[in-house]
Amino acid sequence: MLRSEQLVILLLRLAVAASLASILIRFQAFQQLLMRDDRTLVQRLRLALVCSAVFAVGVETRLLIPTYVAVDMGLEGSLLAGLIGGYVPGLLSGVLISIPAMFGHEFMSMPVFAGIGVLGGLLRDLAPEAEEVWHITPLIPLNWVKVIRDREELRRTLYALFCVLAIVFAEMVRVSVARQFGERYLFCLAVKWDAATPTLIAIYVTGIFAIILPLKIWNNTRNEKKLEIQQHRLDEARLAALTSQINPHFLFNTLNSVSSLIRSNPEQARNVVYKLSSILRRLLRKTENLAPLREELSFIDNYMAIEVVRFGDKLRFVKEIAPETTDFLVPSMLLQPLVENSIRHGLASKVDGGTIRIRSRLAEGMLQILVEDDGVGIPEARLSGIFEQGIGVSNVNERLKVLFGNEYRMWVDSKPGEGTCTGIEIPEAQVRRLAIPALNAS
Repeated sequence: MLRSEQLVILLLRLAVAASLASILIRFQAFQQLLMRDDRTLVQRLRLALVCSAVFAVGVETRLLIPTYVAVDMGLEGSLLAGLIGGYVPGLLSGVLISIPAMFGHEFMSMPVFAGIGVLGGLLRDLAPEAEEVWHITPLIPLNWVKVIRDREELRRTLYALFCVLAIVFAEMVRVSVARQFGERYLFCLAVKWDAATPTLIAIYVTGIFAIILPLKIWNNTRNEKKLEIQQHRLDEARLAALTSQINPHFLFNTLNSVSSLIRSNPEQARNVVYKLSSILRRLLRKTENLAPLREELSFIDNYMAIEVVRFGDKLRFVKEIAPETTDFLVPSMLLQPLVENSIRHGLASKVDGGTIRIRSRLAEGMLQILVEDDGVGIPEARLSGIFEQGIGVSNVNERLKVLFGNEYRMWVDSKPGEGTCTGIEIPEAQVRRLAIPALNAS
């Protein structure tokens, strides 16, 4: 009959298994190794060393404090290393985890743990797919008819059952060896307790869950990381789509300017083509989502040179840039849609033209960029929905949202007949952190 103290120890073993798995998953290096299905030899050795360091501590603790029998997860750690890493991590982990036991004169620990580690590698090799290792479960499907009809599902179910039987076999090996050579040569709860059949079954059941619990904990972390990676890729695709909305629109307007100048002023047309070639060269060269503010300003210089040729003296351009802001990274093509809006909607219809002014400064921990014009302004009815209606403004706002989440601010202030100011604020610490790698690279 299973005594209450024995039940407590078995439950503690499950708690220890979950705790050790949680400790391991806190290591960034271990997380990165878990994300890989195919690992180099060096990576497999690292995996073995990390697993061994944690599980060997449990073995040593049990040797130092004999009453702490629940913390010894040596066999389970060896099998887990083989399951997630293959033969090399399984074998090496079994050897390394058993070293404290060998110093404690438990001389059968090393061959048993090493063999169980190799068994874990075999189970990994037999998996229909590498991912199936993470879905091992002792739960039997209720709808066997559906499982039998689906060949893939049948293979996965049979593999999971085979792994469960292999875990039971590993525990049986430990029990048999301990009984054959004696408890002092290999630690084994079943022999230590001289377990009857009900107790032995309980030991086998907890042994199964002591393997499955860490796998579930690690797989949850893997799934979270995969979701983060997928979200990052979606954000990158979203940014690329938004950027592609900007470039054709800009080129269309610029080419219209060139076509109108070719007949009226060929010399100016050549200058515009030269400026346009500089812009195109930069667009083709730059594939990053972020660029230093100084590059964005240089881009605007070329853009405005084209527009000044088009509008003549009616259009004036002023920059008031704080020198300390030019190295900060900002989204590529951040300023051009805003400047283009100022020209098209603010100044183009104004008889005497006007001025576009770009300002940048650092204020209260924020990088602040302002694009101002003294044009016709935006009617109040239209201003309230500017982020939904204005292509350029909504595009820039969407890109900022993808890159900076809720940590940025963008606004549009306008008064009919007086002009419009579009402002952007990005946390200085965040853009400075982004800028450091670029500065080091240059």
